[in-house]
Amino acid sequence: MTASTELGELVVVTGASTGIGAATARELAGRGFHVLAGVRRERDADAIGGPGVEPLILDITHSGHVHALATRVADDHRALRALVNNAGIGVNVPVETFAIEKWRELFDVNLFGHVAVIQALLPALICSKGRVVNISSVGGRVAMATYGPYAGTKFALEAVSDSLRRELAPSGVGVVVIEPGAVRTEMPGRAIATANELASAMTPEQGQRYGALVHAVTAQTASHTEWGLPAEAAAKVIAKAVTARRPRARYTVGREGALIRLLPFVPDWALDRLLAMALRPYYPAHAQRSHDDGSRFRRSGTGDAVPGARQ
Repeated sequence: MTASTELGELVVVTGASTGIGAATARELAGRGFHVLAGVRRERDADAIGGPGVEPLILDITHSGHVHALATRVADDHRALRALVNNAGIGVNVPVETFAIEKWRELFDVNLFGHVAVIQALLPALICSKGRVVNISSVGGRVAMATYGPYAGTKFALEAVSDSLRRELAPSGVGVVVIEPGAVRTEMPGRAIATANELASAMTPEQGQRYGALVHAVTAQTASHTEWGLPAEAAAKVIAKAVTARRPRARYTVGREGALIRLLPFVPDWALDRLLAMALRPYYPAHAQRSHDDGSRFRRSGTGDAVPGARQ
């Protein structure tokens, strides 16, 4: 892909209201693309609009919005260079306490909505030999405690991306996955607020089982976000995935890339222990002793210790 073919071509970016999506829209516009930036509210459209960025009201779970996007692309004389699937919801909650209808809503946004947009825009992408860039997460490779619902959607998106990449290779359409780790955006703050709200609705028994764990995870998230990369750094990696002549199948953004590279060499029991050790400093003081005692109990090798383990 050369600079001359890039100039003026279309790129669709979903979830462009804030954070990585907004930064990506601006980065690609700065490189000469015309970006169709999907946002959910008029005030977000006013904020993101600018040279090379055309905001569109787009809820990827709304079939009418997806159809209107496909029509907008089909009616444009310019080629569709790439679709960047960035829309998503973050949540940290134990599997037991997340209502099944909430599971369905989460998968609707984080997976099925992306599939709907891909299906709608594939004719244009095949015509232009364009590219699909799916924004996954480090959570698409490692499912930490309370990340079950969110990581479930991202693991699924990774699987869909692998299959799609192999299906579309003969058509000349590339499929790339981006796996951000800690990035300073609004999403972690929203995820923490949601986690606290869901924790307050737990039953007393669930609160006893998971209250300290949720506290530790949200504290760890807040800490990691402070030293995370700016959204603009992630946007540059995404832009590379859009423009590289031969992009990699996956790009990891942030320090967590080292953990991802270790995965093939670390057995599950060792990874469990590493993640538990990393989380330990964030537990409330009153929960430290019971957490440590539980860890020693799990290491004792007794057969009935694991089913009652917190993590």
